[in-house]
Amino acid sequence: MNLENQGLLPQRPLTILIAALGGEGGGMLAEWVVGAAMRCDYPVQSTSIPGTAQRTGATTYYVEIYAVPAAQLEGRIPVMALMPTPGAVDVVAASELAEAARALQGAYIDAGTTVIASTHRVYTVAEKVNPGDGRADSQKMLAAVGAAAQRAELFDMALLAQQNGSLINAVLFGALAGSGALPLPRAACELAIRATGKGGRANLRGFAAGYAQAKDGGAAAPSSAPTWQAATPVERVRQKFPAPTFDVLDAGVARLTDYQDAAYATLYLNRLEPILALDREAGGAASGFRLTCETGRQLALWMSYEDVFRVAELKTRSRRMERVRHDVHAVAHDIVMVTEYLKPGLEDVCAILPQSLAQRLRRWAVKNGKSFSVPLRIKTSTLYGFLLLRGLGALGAWRRHTSRYHTEQALILRWLGAIKRLGFAVQDIGLALEIVDCARLVRGYGETHRNGVLQFEKIFDTIVEGGHESDPKKLSEAIRRARSAALANPEEAPPPKSMNSDPGKPIFWMARAASGTLPGQLDKTGTSVAKHEHT
Repeated sequence: MNLENQGLLPQRPLTILIAALGGEGGGMLAEWVVGAAMRCDYPVQSTSIPGTAQRTGATTYYVEIYAVPAAQLEGRIPVMALMPTPGAVDVVAASELAEAARALQGAYIDAGTTVIASTHRVYTVAEKVNPGDGRADSQKMLAAVGAAAQRAELFDMALLAQQNGSLINAVLFGALAGSGALPLPRAACELAIRATGKGGRANLRGFAAGYAQAKDGGAAAPSSAPTWQAATPVERVRQKFPAPTFDVLDAGVARLTDYQDAAYATLYLNRLEPILALDREAGGAASGFRLTCETGRQLALWMSYEDVFRVAELKTRSRRMERVRHDVHAVAHDIVMVTEYLKPGLEDVCAILPQSLAQRLRRWAVKNGKSFSVPLRIKTSTLYGFLLLRGLGALGAWRRHTSRYHTEQALILRWLGAIKRLGFAVQDIGLALEIVDCARLVRGYGETHRNGVLQFEKIFDTIVEGGHESDPKKLSEAIRRARSAALANPEEAPPPKSMNSDPGKPIFWMARAASGTLPGQLDKTGTSVAKHEHT
């Protein structure tokens, strides 16, 4: 199969510049990156430019990864560069703030670069020998790096390394992996660390801490963070995203802040930044960044799924009561009675419990054949009914601890992972958009929601992640057909995977009629003869 003719091969390798200080393990970090790439069977090459000692010279390492397994290259070997080229560096990893600024000064950071750097300072000789305060302005360096880069993950890695008893290179490696800037799975990175032998446990702790910080935002930003990093979600949309996406992302941020809080809206933007990177790489500016807008719209809807807390909170809003009065044409002195009809079942109870309790309750129900649903009628026009739902809606802060929250977030991450993985691999926005539209399957509540999740998982298991189709056009068409069929019948569960799982109709065998007797007649014994039909 000629992958090049099908447009499946990246046009160039991923380029990584590692800027470290002497004694911080920059060389080992480069070895880990190379080792993880080799475990994925990716062609990789690294070179180094060692400095002199500590802060008297830069220590840099340059790595290029061609993110296609060598087995798929049909014997061809990509040609890679031995040194970085200004304007053509995809990822800059710096173990200290001034090293990130030095990379910016050398034109290695631009609008297409992801920067992963520590915000702590190790002062240079030039800063120390000044008889006054010769320190460089950290705020200016942070702001300059953040403004120039496409994406910047900046936090105090030295502090994180100290807290976990590891070296900073392990934390930096974890941040690289967690940010999604490298086409390397976490397992391959951890195996590369274990392969080095020395300090494996401490390095794995540091790696995990850096990974969590870059992937989920980790702890609160350090006090030295620049104003753009500490900006509100609305301000961040203006600073980090292109203008064509403002309307959609502003609506998404407002919806999720209202649904949960500002931190949840920040998580929303964190998840969208890698999608924007894919959109830019594939020339999305020409289409108004359609992929980013559509992913942002579907992601905001999905992250604000309607659980019990949300429904109760919406039903007790003043605007809702005003709308009800308007709909029934009530005048000022009319009394309007509002009754809510609810029917919570076993799954609704499990949805608001922690994962461990929900699993135990489900196992008990299956073991004892128990299932229930309780029809309720709650009058929100009375004080008791209103306060009951109002109190339930106020429990939205508990949402992050529920089993439903963890289930939904796992599905969202699976969806986003497929968009990024397949989109970056083939640079096909059409394919990425087909995967984005699969989010439409997971909607509603009750049986409709459960069937939608089953349809979503079936499409991902058999088509998106099945690995049986490599042609992007055919894969897009297969996803479109399956999704359209599922949306056409949202109330129906997906068909069984095999014929054996359907018992079908039973077969009844009737006694054979006596010879020469017609159906419906009596035989010699006076017994009526039945028709011989096999069902």
